[in-house]
Amino acid sequence: MKSCVTIALVPSIKTGPWIYWDHLEAGMAKAAGLGFDGVELFTASADAIDPDHLKRLSQQHTLSIGAVGTGAGKVIHGLTLTDPDPAVRAQAIAFIQDMISFGAQVGAPAIIGSMQGNVVAGVEREQAINWLVEGLNTLGDYAERKGVPLIYEPLNRYETNLINRLDDGVALLKNLSTRNVKLLADLFHMNIEEASIPDSIRSAGAAIGHVHFADSNRRPIGGGHTAMEGIAEAMRDIGYTGYISAEAFPWPDPDAAAEQTINAYRQYFG
Repeated sequence: MKSCVTIALVPSIKTGPWIYWDHLEAGMAKAAGLGFDGVELFTASADAIDPDHLKRLSQQHTLSIGAVGTGAGKVIHGLTLTDPDPAVRAQAIAFIQDMISFGAQVGAPAIIGSMQGNVVAGVEREQAINWLVEGLNTLGDYAERKGVPLIYEPLNRYETNLINRLDDGVALLKNLSTRNVKLLADLFHMNIEEASIPDSIRSAGAAIGHVHFADSNRRPIGGGHTAMEGIAEAMRDIGYTGYISAEAFPWPDPDAAAEQTINAYRQYFG
């Protein structure tokens, strides 16, 4: 397993759950100084960072790029894969394809979280799920051609009414024609939705392709009541070898949150 910390480069979302903010170079330097293996990026668009510059920084700091987020497509542009308007769905797919292409240049998968959208008023749930399936099939195949997996994230009920639990995510993946989509197990969302986080991890097994490392209140691990011992054991039981990435609030400040995260990672996975 590999340690990872988030860096957000979108000033308009300052309340979001990311450890480092605004300055890519400074964030990467600090992450490297603490001994993280990689960083996960949240950018406004696929052209917000020059990939060659990112490669140089990655090599300079001996950091991999664990993943790239796509949420700006919804936060900034209002795009989702389940919008009733086919033109909006097409724009959402195009935005995510651009993010997949950007991430693939540094070996990083793209994450679909908030851009999955919701079942909105006047739309049957089955229809919304069909739109989601169509989008994931298109994007999973596109990511495969680019040489990276696609990561899909079940979110808690307060953020989506589509897929909330890992087992529902596994069922969704089985209905896809593409086999290039993996699940993101976010410990914060799972704390709300799962009866047992370790049991859910064991049940999902190899379907898990990324993990978000945050406590029950979305502070860094150690700032809430999540029982990490059983979760870490479950991750080892399924043979997980991917990133354990801190998508958490920068509490009490980014530097302290990053240090708390790497210490917790070493305690449970080191």
